[in-house]
Amino acid sequence: MGTKTRPRGAGDESGDADTDGCDLCGLPTPNPPVTGESIDGEFCCRGCLEITRTLGDAASADPETVEQKLAGEAETVPDDAERTYMAVDGMHCATCEAFVSGTARTCEGVYAAEASYANDMVRVTYDPDAADLDDLSGTLARYGYGTRDPDEREAAERADNQVARFVIGGGVFGMMVMLWYVLFLYPTYVGFPPVVELGVFDGIYILGNIWVMTSIVLFYTGFPILRGALVSLRAGQPNMDLLVSLAATSAYVYSTAAVLVGQTHVYFDVTVAIILVVTLGNYYEDRIKRTAAGMLSDLAASRVSEARRRIADSDSGGDGSRVETVDLDALESGDRVEVRPGERVPVDGTVAEGTAAVDEALVTGESMPRTKRPGDDVLGGTVVTDRPLVVEVGEDATSTLDRLVELLWDIQSARSGVQRLADKLATIFVPTVLALAVVAFGWTLFRGESATAALLVGLTVLIVSCPCALGLATPLAVASGIKEAASRGIVVASEAVFEAVPDVDVVVFDKTGTLTDGDMAVLRIEGDPSSLGVAAALERFSAHPLATAVVAAAEDADVVVPDVDADDITVHDRGVSGTIAAEQVVVGHPALLREQGMTIDADLESAIEDAWGDGAVPVVVGRAGRARAVLVVGDEPREAWDDVVAAVAGGGKRDVVVLTGDSERAARRFRDHPDVTDVFAGVPPEAKAETVERLRSRGAVAMVGDGSNDAPALAAADIGIALGTGTDIAGDAADAVLVGRDIDAVPEVFSLSAGVNRRIRGNLTWAFGYNAVAIPLAALGVLNPLFAAIAMGTSSLLVVVNSARSLE
Repeated sequence: MGTKTRPRGAGDESGDADTDGCDLCGLPTPNPPVTGESIDGEFCCRGCLEITRTLGDAASADPETVEQKLAGEAETVPDDAERTYMAVDGMHCATCEAFVSGTARTCEGVYAAEASYANDMVRVTYDPDAADLDDLSGTLARYGYGTRDPDEREAAERADNQVARFVIGGGVFGMMVMLWYVLFLYPTYVGFPPVVELGVFDGIYILGNIWVMTSIVLFYTGFPILRGALVSLRAGQPNMDLLVSLAATSAYVYSTAAVLVGQTHVYFDVTVAIILVVTLGNYYEDRIKRTAAGMLSDLAASRVSEARRRIADSDSGGDGSRVETVDLDALESGDRVEVRPGERVPVDGTVAEGTAAVDEALVTGESMPRTKRPGDDVLGGTVVTDRPLVVEVGEDATSTLDRLVELLWDIQSARSGVQRLADKLATIFVPTVLALAVVAFGWTLFRGESATAALLVGLTVLIVSCPCALGLATPLAVASGIKEAASRGIVVASEAVFEAVPDVDVVVFDKTGTLTDGDMAVLRIEGDPSSLGVAAALERFSAHPLATAVVAAAEDADVVVPDVDADDITVHDRGVSGTIAAEQVVVGHPALLREQGMTIDADLESAIEDAWGDGAVPVVVGRAGRARAVLVVGDEPREAWDDVVAAVAGGGKRDVVVLTGDSERAARRFRDHPDVTDVFAGVPPEAKAETVERLRSRGAVAMVGDGSNDAPALAAADIGIALGTGTDIAGDAADAVLVGRDIDAVPEVFSLSAGVNRRIRGNLTWAFGYNAVAIPLAALGVLNPLFAAIAMGTSSLLVVVNSARSLE
């Protein structure tokens, strides 16, 4: 990661960045790189070294580094290519994903396109001079896929409302169809007169109304399903949409033909039932999945799009410079950019001028801001807090935050084991059912039955095999679990929670903001308690986060804060000095007090060492030539953290790992817990995701975090659990969010998920068992289409009832 400095002068490390990448995370290494005995490789930091020492390369024979993951199409894509993300409305299966990707790649000027069904987005790499993104949107729109900017939440809501109208509209017309059946057709099918006398309504009138309303349900409400079937044929990947469409349209076509030849035994009700059941399931799934679509846009919103670049001013004879605002794409290695307090550093680089505290929490997760001086490395996406900096652009003119966005996409786009299994089953199940329907049709003809009877047998096979129960098995069980979780203050954003949590072998906890509260505060005062007011009087003139913590502590304690003339204040790199009541006062790092000629007694020296040992920062208050107190500033562990770790470990059932970007000293206290297996400190965000990957050598991994820098790790884990008190980005990357709860809710996620997982398995067992029995009966001609539809409905009803049962 290059040169680092500790906050408020906590010690410095030096070294120039090397072009070689870290063997774990791919980040640039210092010169010389970090190495260790008995281990091969060069690393960017001690954290990456320790992770490799502990976990090795067990995750895979040839583990990919982050840069390898992000390289993608580097061999075929020119350096001047641009990349953008577009939200896509209408994808609801893996085949849609493949079709959108392939269609986008056919557009002029598009080098590469990757659609993600998990994110409802497509990532497009293109030539800005040759490609027209509007044309791409138009091409996809012709196939029913709407595109929009990921930030257009209103458009997303409109799309969601449109789906709702599809569902409601289909429900209204579907109920009207069933009303006609109940009043006029069903009684006659079993030998009874109609419930309502026909009167002026003859059979043709009734059947005509049923046909019209069924057509609306099939072609309006069922349009996404029919489109999915068409897309699967074009992509050569048969999916469940194809089977559903064949069952629905076969019943519709057969019934239409029956009406034309004067028959009244029709199966429009089968078409309506199939379309509505599947559409409701898809609608529910889309509602659950939509939270993932905002994840990348939220993280991308933190990216910087412009920079203030210094350029030589010709009017000043080459001795002066002026500033111009340029797009990030215009920056080149060696350019110098100005960054003002409160702004994000646009790209990775080196401080050329100025000294300031830089908040790296978004990118690295480190709770303590780091003081950056000329020659120190800074990361793109970090925030300059108190004073301006001039940053020289690094070799690649890239941003660490940009790399996080790319890494997050790669991880989140990967599908879970259940999704991959479902995709594989679809490619096998659909052709098998079609083959059985054809065989059943041929066998019926071979036995001497009429063509109509053979068609009914084939139709019955398609209807009875329609995967409604299979499609509802997981969503309905998940719905029950989500409802129960919500009552416990847990928001479930992905059904992967119920799939993977019961099988988790390793639980990784982020430290800052998860096991600790994440807020800088004065933890204790060693020495003269009245020094808090004196310190606050000076620290009010500093914008440093440590100074903010001191001022807040004085306000909370309601202590007297002396008035100070601003002209008597001097803000240093490591603290503040001034005059109060004719006395010289210095507040800050111990080294600053020594530089100002103040002495520190042995008892306060011991307090300083204790603060460092606890991973906190000692802010020393001195006046009249000697130190008077030590304000220990840091973030406290959450009250329940040790009980939560013990509960999650389950008596040794699971390994517990603590992962943090903070220093080894800050993480030291967590090593003493008997259920903590490993503690990895000083870990950059890219390495967090890679660490999760390597921990998979021990089994399934769950990650608990709260910060934006945790998002790739949360997405990389089999299960990501985010605290609701953390950032929106972390919440969007997670599979479960603990809203308004402390980490004491983490064990509940595990217990709740185990119950839902049992429910899902029970539903799937019934759904597959139903198909195993019903399909052969239909093929043998034992069932007719009406009874097949009843069997299909009964199967779905049993799944609904089982899912609705209490999880207690």
